[in-house]
Amino acid sequence: MKPAWQIRGVFSFVFLSGVALAAPLSQELGQGLSYVRVHELPGDLPSQSEGRPPPCVIDIRYVQAEPDVATAFFAWVKFRATVRSPIFVLANADTSEALLRPFADHERGAGVVVIGAARRTFRPDLAVNISEEAERRAYNALEQGTPLTKLVTDYPDKIRNDEASLSKDLPAPPPGEVAPAGPASGRQAPMIDAALQRAMHLHRALVALKRI
Repeated sequence: MKPAWQIRGVFSFVFLSGVALAAPLSQELGQGLSYVRVHELPGDLPSQSEGRPPPCVIDIRYVQAEPDVATAFFAWVKFRATVRSPIFVLANADTSEALLRPFADHERGAGVVVIGAARRTFRPDLAVNISEEAERRAYNALEQGTPLTKLVTDYPDKIRNDEASLSKDLPAPPPGEVAPAGPASGRQAPMIDAALQRAMHLHRALVALKRI
């Protein structure tokens, strides 16, 4: 049973979402996972689907919002997310403090995972190692027409350890975590959106483990 304040917040959010705002960027990541990039709140959130909602990635990097809208957004996330239908929230230090604050103490293991590059002012549930400049380039690349698949696919022979990290509550690694090195073949490293890639890997691992 959802707390009453959450339910009231969700209804307020539905009412507010009638305002005409910029259209969200929405794409499919396969195996039932959808990606929604928010430009403005509250108008960019996906509409309610019948039955159990599918797992999704909600990208709020660089998004600004007033406190009341941020509170309603957090209520919407908590109302929609379940262990079987998780929401992977992509955020960073440039996401407004109002949006980040409610997630700072959210309940782990309840279907909401905050993913991003750890900075002094931002501690996600699951940290990725990427510079601010590289993250902005990868973020902009999708806006400029780069296929989503190219931003989440790196060297096919790179060893991944994502599955091994999923049996617990996904604690954030230390800020000084070093990313695995790519193959020394002289090839130019592809542009990777590390946060989005980690969300997709996490989803795939949870599917393989039959947790969703």
